[in-house]
Amino acid sequence: MSRKIPDVIAAVDLGSNSFHMVVARYSHGQLIILDRLRETVRLAAGLDEHGRLDRGAIETALQCLQRFGQRLRDMKAESVRVVGTSTLRRARRKGAFLDRARAAVGHPIEVISGIEEARLIYLGVANTTPTEPGKRLVADIGGGSTEVIIGEGMHTRQLESLHMGCVSMSAQYFGDGEITEKRMKRARLAARLELEPVRAAFRQLGWEQAVGSSGTIRSISDILRARGGDGQITPAAVESLIEHALRSGHVSKLRLPELSEERVPVFAGGLAILAEILTILGIGTMRVADGALREGLLYDLLGRLTNEDARVRSVRAMQGRYHVDLAQAERVEATALDFLHQVQGEWGLEEQFAELIVGWAARLHEVGLDVSHSHYQKHGAYLLEHADMPGFPQEEQRILACIVGAHRRKLHLDALEDLTPPWHIKAEFLIVLLRLAVLLHRGRSAAALPRIELAAKGRALELHFPRDWIEDHPLTAADLDQEVEHLKAAGFRLKVG
Repeated sequence: MSRKIPDVIAAVDLGSNSFHMVVARYSHGQLIILDRLRETVRLAAGLDEHGRLDRGAIETALQCLQRFGQRLRDMKAESVRVVGTSTLRRARRKGAFLDRARAAVGHPIEVISGIEEARLIYLGVANTTPTEPGKRLVADIGGGSTEVIIGEGMHTRQLESLHMGCVSMSAQYFGDGEITEKRMKRARLAARLELEPVRAAFRQLGWEQAVGSSGTIRSISDILRARGGDGQITPAAVESLIEHALRSGHVSKLRLPELSEERVPVFAGGLAILAEILTILGIGTMRVADGALREGLLYDLLGRLTNEDARVRSVRAMQGRYHVDLAQAERVEATALDFLHQVQGEWGLEEQFAELIVGWAARLHEVGLDVSHSHYQKHGAYLLEHADMPGFPQEEQRILACIVGAHRRKLHLDALEDLTPPWHIKAEFLIVLLRLAVLLHRGRSAAALPRIELAAKGRALELHFPRDWIEDHPLTAADLDQEVEHLKAAGFRLKVG
């Protein structure tokens, strides 16, 4: 069921080069942009070879997020999504930073996969460019990664996230500011090696229009327009900019119209990447879109509020791919949700996400059967944690995987320790609810269960059945006796009556 769309919604993109925020109002079926903020943070430059963020980068990021948080509060944004991309994907031991970032901006931080970033970029481009027939190729050069996508209309056909960006490429090959022919060749070779494995799939699928998005490509388009062009990007135009950069010899001597001071240090790396994208993929002309990741976030958030949640589509796709028994999944889901509604007040599970995640876990608890019946819950957990599931940030996939991985047999909760609080605790409760629901439907009968009451007080539960029902179902009674012992070992007390 769709919910009332808040008056003001917002999206925050914690990119590797810049942090962006866009605030919008939904009116008469359209998003009206109210405010945009952008600050250069260069988070990627603060990531060392061991995957640790240095103190300077952390403080710069937190100060930016405090300003963003104040603006969100001033504008009374009711629904906000904040996502981290390439640098936060690669950062290690980032839990403390994410906690401080959440406090600064006032909203949870979702670290998304490269493929999810690509999907959201395409969504932003598709919703902010005119609809044209045929397939569209979208390229987005970020600070730490580059996404390349082919889609048609609002739907993606091919997505890739490549491990190269304007910040990382500039730091590696132009770190001291010098721009030489030898360095540019090495940078372009590195970009070519990243692109070569995906070249055949993209060229085979083909496209009718090529579109670029985000800072590097938009900046190059602005430079070309200021030099008398129409803003469209061609291989020849990019090669001329490379020649200009080589003649300059150093980033401090780059003199190009519309090249902002903050873009200068990462410009050479971005040029090298774009030149190879055009060459390797055979792109003759590329125009620039207004939308990118943050706009995609807004439209994805809007979809979640209007029954178009991409996560629901991903769950359905996983059910189909792994041949889930849909009738059984629906029975387990209905019982798990019934139990949740009975205990959510006591266990602090009133938020909508708790209902969503336990429902998805019920629908997907048997995906591992397609691998092997033996320990299928473990196979399911692995699939759910590592599969590309559009719409799901990495943390949500981990929560889902933890719940499915613990839904039967002995209850092991070690994996929950790595979840972001408070879900390292709340996931335990959802696991218990799913375990009970699965147990009660173990016979896979289409016959409806009677009304079953579940009461909770702390980690103690009481499960009440109608008179004589347990006696009439001895196998279920035996399973419940065993479950009492499993839960007891994990610190829960289950009483059956």
